[in-house]
Amino acid sequence: MGCGTSIAVENQTRPSETDRSVKKHSPALTIKAAILIQRWYRRYVAHLEMRRRYTWNIFQSIEYAGEQDQLQLSSFFSFLLDNFTQMNGNGPDLISHLLDSVVDPLTEEVRQLKYEQIVVSESYRGPRISFPLSVTDTNALLSAFKEEQTLHGKYVLQLLYETKKFLKQMPNVIYLSTSYAKEITICGDLHGRLDDLLLIFYKNGLPSAENPYIFNGDFVDRGKKSIEIIIILFAFLLLYPDHMHLNRGNHEDHIMNLRYGFTREVMQKYKTHGREILQLLQDVFSLLPLATVIDSKVLIVHGGISDKTDLDFLSTVERHKVKSALRLPKRSMDHLNVRSCSRSSSRQSSRSRLGSPSSNGRSSRTSRKTKKHFTKQGSCSSSSSSSSSSSSSINIPRRLPPSPSLLSPSDVLQVPFLDSFVSLEPPEPPREELEWKQIVDILWSDPKNQNGCFPNSFRGGGCYFGPDVTQTLLQKHGLCLLIRSHECKQEGYELCHNGQVITIFSASNYYEEGSNRGAYIKLGPELVPRFFQYQVSRSTRKLTLHQRVCAAEGSALRALKEKLYAHRSELMAAFQQYDIDNTGRISVSEWALVVESILRMDLPWRTLRPRLARLGPDGDVEYESCFEDISPGEPIPPVTPNLAETLYRYRTDLEIIFNIIDKDHSGKISIEEFRQTWKLFSSHLGVAVNDKTIDDMARSIDFNKDGSIDFNEFLEAFRVVHKLDVKDQQQG
Repeated sequence: MGCGTSIAVENQTRPSETDRSVKKHSPALTIKAAILIQRWYRRYVAHLEMRRRYTWNIFQSIEYAGEQDQLQLSSFFSFLLDNFTQMNGNGPDLISHLLDSVVDPLTEEVRQLKYEQIVVSESYRGPRISFPLSVTDTNALLSAFKEEQTLHGKYVLQLLYETKKFLKQMPNVIYLSTSYAKEITICGDLHGRLDDLLLIFYKNGLPSAENPYIFNGDFVDRGKKSIEIIIILFAFLLLYPDHMHLNRGNHEDHIMNLRYGFTREVMQKYKTHGREILQLLQDVFSLLPLATVIDSKVLIVHGGISDKTDLDFLSTVERHKVKSALRLPKRSMDHLNVRSCSRSSSRQSSRSRLGSPSSNGRSSRTSRKTKKHFTKQGSCSSSSSSSSSSSSSINIPRRLPPSPSLLSPSDVLQVPFLDSFVSLEPPEPPREELEWKQIVDILWSDPKNQNGCFPNSFRGGGCYFGPDVTQTLLQKHGLCLLIRSHECKQEGYELCHNGQVITIFSASNYYEEGSNRGAYIKLGPELVPRFFQYQVSRSTRKLTLHQRVCAAEGSALRALKEKLYAHRSELMAAFQQYDIDNTGRISVSEWALVVESILRMDLPWRTLRPRLARLGPDGDVEYESCFEDISPGEPIPPVTPNLAETLYRYRTDLEIIFNIIDKDHSGKISIEEFRQTWKLFSSHLGVAVNDKTIDDMARSIDFNKDGSIDFNEFLEAFRVVHKLDVKDQQQG
């Protein structure tokens, strides 16, 4: 025992040779370990950043693809407006109010009296306001909206009426000076995110004479609190007309609102006065100023500029005539119709020279998706990024295939196409079209790093403008800075064009919880911008960076897989062209080429491949694995698989059309309206759906046989289910 103890003590008191060696070399080992850890961490952060970037690219590509779909759908709305009366016999009603300018037969005094006479029931527990507004009224609105209360329709109509009266007096371009305030706050897109607006007011203070604001458009759509946001902004505009300023955005547009949720939000919250509110908002949105200039040095517009943007000309346009930037002015359409009709023989010869889709091997799908843009000279050009045209506006509505039971949309629209003008001098566009193009470029354009100005093929409207275009405009008007919004940025803001262009975006968590920060700018007399970032956060505060990236990436990949599923037939046909031996596998490069060509989304497909498709033992892609994680819902029996895929792909378009026809927003339409919608929809898509199939679908979804259809249940049948999500729910 004693020896054992003495040995133990001896071992403890006398360090071994190994211990001496470790102590002797510990600094070098420490440095080496630190370098290894640093190298690992850098790789880890770089990998996270790569995932974050491609996640961002997925979200942005899907968003812009949706905008392209909306531009195509706007041509169908024109078709719907012109043909619904013929089919229904009762007049287009809300459709015409939503798609065409409304001529108000009532005088200003009569309309004001009408709104004042609306009765507010005693059971109403929301805020009550009176005009002219006071600070008490704006405080009451803020408090009520924080408590999830809704402002009565009477007050909304009165507020919009007063806002319309005020905006009529405002010029197209507002000129401000910082000499009357210490700093001006500039905010970007809010998109119905009330929490972001309230957070800005909390951090930066409420609008006042000492704290002026500029909100740079896109107040509505996408978010669930759009009506609350415009009520607050319009209330402060009336309260502080010299210190609260609002620019128009591309979503202050009643046709955009049909797709992106604002129309539905208004009709759900205001079932009694919803249509009147929407009609009045058409006028209010079209009267919003188009640009703001600070100290004659800083230009603020929502989207951007083009090589044809002229602030002097912009100041003279009749902005109230452009209710929607998605529709050409009627007189321009008539002008083009005359030119097109007078050259019908040239069109026929041009077509024979260019060849028909069937003769050159192109599918009808490709023909339908070919986009055309007006150039600034009034001619037409392709929307591909290689186009050399100097500037572009919104896509020309595409020619629709004729329907045996309807007037041909080409007879209705009579819009000339590229082959109408081959080897012909472009006509001089009328004044209305020039004004329209100026507004479209201001609302829809985006900056690019390359010089020049060319059609914005990514969004489908407006143009891309380079540093040289920015420099030319700033020098021409004696400006030094362009501030714009329109694009979501991960940090809430971004500088480009050598610091001469700033993008500011104020809706945090725009794509997904934790996807981006919001920001606003403060600009003082020295005109040096200061940026303030924030993020509305409820659940992401407790998440690590890795967890936030994973959550956003998962959401983006689910959306991308749904895109793949929606084009399954086209993808499989293209895959099989490369798979000559029917092995079920093609090379990675072939897989990436097919996916990019069908989806028309500029994404790093090789990088994304491991998350979307499986490799076989030979290193080739098993292309059917793209669709393994997704399965369709339970479709209605009469619907064939091909039609089900078409319905899923255009599910959003179909929902918009249903919501237009569902005038009382009950969620139900009559079987006859359902049939009419389908005939129009099949004409819009060029999809052959016979009357028997339509009738079978109508009968099968009229569950209680009352002659009406709950189309929410109908649309629910055409959705996809993510198998991994189902497994997670089952395990949970």
